[in-house]
Amino acid sequence: MMPFLLKKILSPLFMPLCLSLEILLAGVILLWFTRRQRLGKILTTAGLLMLLALSLPAIANPLLASLEGRYPPLPGGTAPAAGALPAGVPWIVVLGGGMTDDPRVPATSRISQESLARLAEAIRLYRLMPGCRLILSGGAAFGRTPEAGVMAQAAGDMGIPSRDILTEGRSKDTEEQASLIGGMVGKDPFVLVTSAAHMPRSVALFRKQGMAPIPAPAAFQALEDRNPVRFYPAVSALRKSEAAFHEYLGCIWSSLRDRL
Repeated sequence: MMPFLLKKILSPLFMPLCLSLEILLAGVILLWFTRRQRLGKILTTAGLLMLLALSLPAIANPLLASLEGRYPPLPGGTAPAAGALPAGVPWIVVLGGGMTDDPRVPATSRISQESLARLAEAIRLYRLMPGCRLILSGGAAFGRTPEAGVMAQAAGDMGIPSRDILTEGRSKDTEEQASLIGGMVGKDPFVLVTSAAHMPRSVALFRKQGMAPIPAPAAFQALEDRNPVRFYPAVSALRKSEAAFHEYLGCIWSSLRDRL
């Protein structure tokens, strides 16, 4: 639990918003309380430019697209991917992407937008692949209710029968999901559904466990945008930059621990 908690506490310090503000704050402190005016001006300018750049859709989209473009979506319906759906696959594994532990709202509102997009894609594939079942994965990182259970409620609300839903509610991160799901699917092939940006790291972690997931990316964010306002700062662009930073930092962390 301690390494996981430490990771959750420290990782936000390296995200675009916090990192930019840290550099800005260091510059302001130097300008106001020391004689190192030149360094203070450099840090203040660097922090401001970093925040501006990572808030621009014209920069954030390509940054995130470098991750999202690794695997195409599975075909079916209006999906543009080439090829056919995999045949004879008994499992569709869905990785949770966050939730709120607030029982006052419906399950579809308790899971994050990313989790909802992943679940929607899994249900789309479920309806195109007769005979398969869903494995919903995600534990209770800080609350009392496992995310997998809330996703199962949401899937039931969207018409999926309970007999076709299995849950894995003990994992705290993707690495644990790969390990625990391996014990559930055994040698069976399975479709892996997670966010497009999260897919490269997820596939690598599952392969490290000796599995061969069939990638089915969802929740694409780095979409084609010809709107001239892409050269203006936007909160949505900052979120995309944060998603990219999160994945690259996750890859570095896993590589340092020889998990990739």
